[in-house]
Amino acid sequence: MTDNFTESQNLQAIPKNKIKLTLTYDGTNFHGWQVQKSGVVTVQSTLQDAIESVCGKRLPVTGCSRTDAGVHANEFVCHTDIINIPCEKLSVALNSHLPSSVAVKKAELVPDSFHARYSCAGKEYIYKIFNEKYRDPFLINRAMFYPRPLDANSLSFAAQAFCGRHDFRAFMSEGSKISDTVRTVKYCDISRFGDIVQIKIAADGFLYNMVRIIAGTIIAASEKGFSRDDISDIISSCQRKNAGPTAPACGLYLNKVFY
Repeated sequence: MTDNFTESQNLQAIPKNKIKLTLTYDGTNFHGWQVQKSGVVTVQSTLQDAIESVCGKRLPVTGCSRTDAGVHANEFVCHTDIINIPCEKLSVALNSHLPSSVAVKKAELVPDSFHARYSCAGKEYIYKIFNEKYRDPFLINRAMFYPRPLDANSLSFAAQAFCGRHDFRAFMSEGSKISDTVRTVKYCDISRFGDIVQIKIAADGFLYNMVRIIAGTIIAASEKGFSRDDISDIISSCQRKNAGPTAPACGLYLNKVFY
């Protein structure tokens, strides 16, 4: 058994050959995270442009997820090759070349074994619903507008049906080629903060549009009086047609990434 000092030395001896970047961004004007062949503006391509401006070469960047067009991130993790700039200065340098809708919150050296996507143990998303009779111009593209009353407490109780290990095939967009649709949801909580109803959900992984379909189903639960048992039945059915509609992208935020 090694002492703490020896363990600390061993950890320090691990070569750190990658840079982990933690970003935040407003996805309104981006066509999602991933670079696309059509050449449209994405968060990934914008970050690569900034890296190229800083270090003089275009480096590959690997993200923890593939957020869709219009989806936001409070915390998005990616990694890239080593850059010969101290990490404490790198985030400042990159931010000077990024648009105001994207910011690097932190840059840090990590071992070569780190992978933004495959090392990820889970993610937390939040979905924001502006629940008032009138639109708020300052929340357009940042929250879903829903004018009918929502009871956050009763919906939160019903949403507990999502928790646990289930086959979430009913909450995956049709046409997705993923065959393993079993995921473990750690929690699914619904809270009200003034006029904002917020869904907070964490899982070991998410299917394509899973959170947005869960949000749409929760709203449908309010409209149609779905109970917790009704939601459990929808999950068990594994039929997309039984779940609610896909809620708009504007309300969705990748909030935390767990490693």
